[in-house]
Amino acid sequence: MPEDIEEKEESLFEAPPMAEQERMCEAILFASAEPVSVKELNDRMPHGCDAAEALVHLRKRYEGRGVHVTKVGDAWAMRTAPDLGFLMQKEMVETRKLSRAAIETLAIIAYHQPVTRAEIEEIRGVSVSRGTVDQLLEMEWIRFGRRKMTPGRPVTFVVTPQFLDEFGLESARDLPGLKELRAAGLLENRPPPGSMPKLGESEDAEEEASEGQSELFED
Repeated sequence: MPEDIEEKEESLFEAPPMAEQERMCEAILFASAEPVSVKELNDRMPHGCDAAEALVHLRKRYEGRGVHVTKVGDAWAMRTAPDLGFLMQKEMVETRKLSRAAIETLAIIAYHQPVTRAEIEEIRGVSVSRGTVDQLLEMEWIRFGRRKMTPGRPVTFVVTPQFLDEFGLESARDLPGLKELRAAGLLENRPPPGSMPKLGESEDAEEEASEGQSELFED
């Protein structure tokens, strides 16, 4: 009997037309500085709305426009079309430079997540300073993941939705492959294996050997 009452109560609320639901999603995404999840959209919209379906229609409607409806991890946002990004260069310039150590650490986390500090050091062949990790955490490009089920239960690191949003990625699966990285020059000018610092040596030695490399990435 209670279920029948609940069904009757729900039937009293008629969902707005899908076109109106699209407009609501559009308004919320346009006004939000951060990507918005489907759950958050449904919570803000009237009873009976289906934000997931509205987003499908909205995304299609924005195809070919100067602004796209983009999925960022598990959330959605309105972003400038990739081919028009050059128009925003002046507005988007930030003095945020990463050292070579930070670039390599970030890349390892992105491609191998979830990954522990020990695994990062094993891949890089040099110890990772606390300052490097702290910088990436402060920028909110990485976060702590689940502890690994190995002796000592070491914590792992993963990239964040902010990192995906910064580089226009829907998920970590959209990261470029080795061919694209070489084409971008990010795998060039690497010192031969024999000249790389040994595990346990400081990153300062590596940074001195690669002075100027810190400007590879500048957003």
